[in-house]
Amino acid sequence: MITTSPAPTIVQSPPTVRSRVQLILILGALSAFGPLSIDMYLPALPALTRAFGASASETQLTLSACLLGLALGQTISGPLSDALGRRRPLLIGLACYALASLLCALAPSVFALAALRLVQGVAGAAGIVIARAVVRDLHSGIAVARFFSLLMLVNGLAPILAPVFGGQLLRYTSWRGVFVTLAIIGILLFLAAATGLRETLPAGRRQTGGIRTTLTTFRGLLTDHAFLGYALSCGLAFAAMFAYISGSSFVLQDIYGVSPQGFSLIFGSNALGLVVAGQVNGRLVGRVPPVRLLAAGLTTSAAGAVALLVVVISGVGLVGVLPSLFVVVASLGFVMPNAAALALSGHQRTAGSASALLGVLQYAIGAAAAPLVGIAGADTAVPMALVIATLGVCALAALMLLGRSVRKLTTVSSART
Repeated sequence: MITTSPAPTIVQSPPTVRSRVQLILILGALSAFGPLSIDMYLPALPALTRAFGASASETQLTLSACLLGLALGQTISGPLSDALGRRRPLLIGLACYALASLLCALAPSVFALAALRLVQGVAGAAGIVIARAVVRDLHSGIAVARFFSLLMLVNGLAPILAPVFGGQLLRYTSWRGVFVTLAIIGILLFLAAATGLRETLPAGRRQTGGIRTTLTTFRGLLTDHAFLGYALSCGLAFAAMFAYISGSSFVLQDIYGVSPQGFSLIFGSNALGLVVAGQVNGRLVGRVPPVRLLAAGLTTSAAGAVALLVVVISGVGLVGVLPSLFVVVASLGFVMPNAAALALSGHQRTAGSASALLGVLQYAIGAAAAPLVGIAGADTAVPMALVIATLGVCALAALMLLGRSVRKLTTVSSART
């Protein structure tokens, strides 16, 4: 059962600018474990395939295993952090991540690497889920959405820098060196969290009751229509971006003839749009209810996704494809912070479990959508556009289907502000 003792009153001095920046950097880096673990070694996939004499599909297992680990690991770390506090599970996860990354560098076969990538993903998930829970511990109301927008300054750059950094590493080392680098990053984050991140969940607010309480908490969250709607809209929108990440390389280069340098510029421009939109969202959150900003972001994303499908089918070319992709990606700067903040609102005691389910939906839907973008081969962009459009429209529909719950939460949020 959940403890019912009242939360203790904790008197704290206001955070300094330096401590706030330090917190943003640490939490942003922790929440960037996904793109770091996935994207940094993407340029090494061809070399890895040749080194093991494996097929492309066998090598793809190493990516799928990491995605699965990132999804499943959140269901472990989230509830553990609700029961044990945030620091212990986080530090254990970071230590295991560093060790698993080192073992990945020593993997003797592609199947051993896939197994170790699963462990690496499970361990790295602790950083993602606990970073969101820490934000919910420290803030409430619109401050949560504003803080998530600030985090996008850090983790929004990860998808841009990770593959570029990985490609540069391969000029001086092999694919094994990429995993050694990931291990070093894990160690540095362990030291940063150990010295710069205090415990944010007091003992009086922690859960007891073991696995039964965890299952009860998950069941309660899944029957909470508001939480499920926000989580689904966030997960579906995230999956649309993942479909873009998975398919844009071959679509833009192989179909539309964009050079690798041109692709990097396009990819970076879209990611920069995401970061800028996140900061604009942070400025607006105090004046516009998060639900409205979320609805605006999802509507814009869905419109851009449908436009992408139309221009691809009609054969307009890059002049139509590039603006549509930019709108889809950049609008997520309004979707991700507000959806996460609204999903976690009202779940302060179980923020770890709520954050875990939020993350599972993101990575599970993304993992399911990613293979579909190339289902018709490398000669057409229609599958990628269709997947992105379907996910974008479904994300908006998930929010709209909340109906009464959304209106009620909007009223409450407005009253509090």
